[in-house]
Amino acid sequence: MMATVFWDRKGILLTEFMVPRTTITSEVYCEMLNKLWRSIQNKQLGMLTKGVVLLHNSVRPHTVTRTNALIRLFKWEIFNHPPHSPDLAPSDYHLFTKMKVRLATQRFHTNEELMDGVSNWLHNLAALFFDEGLQKLVSRCNKCLNVNGKYVKK
Repeated sequence: MMATVFWDRKGILLTEFMVPRTTITSEVYCEMLNKLWRSIQNKQLGMLTKGVVLLHNSVRPHTVTRTNALIRLFKWEIFNHPPHSPDLAPSDYHLFTKMKVRLATQRFHTNEELMDGVSNWLHNLAALFFDEGLQKLVSRCNKCLNVNGKYVKK
């Protein structure tokens, strides 16, 4: 089971689960972005007028014409990070590492139980947790820029 989680400094905006043995295509990713846009409209009133910066890597579904056209339509900015750089992806270094530790002690018998467990854990986190994750991104990006974009380990 794969989870795609969109979040900002205040908390979870959208969580999407993929059934096993499926992949994220441009069509699937664009559908997620449409859901994200609606979620931002509903949860973060006024945020769309202030601008959205979407942090994502250069995997194919993120870079195809259809996806880029949708992002332009929403007037979102893209903040790219180098491929294979988990040190610059807040979900990798902050969110998923903590989630793995928390959920490792639990047993899930069905995909639905797993999805509920993940969703409940995510939605019970305080806004401070998410803000800290994005604050770490600033220092990590500065470190990366100071070494001309080379890989930075902690």
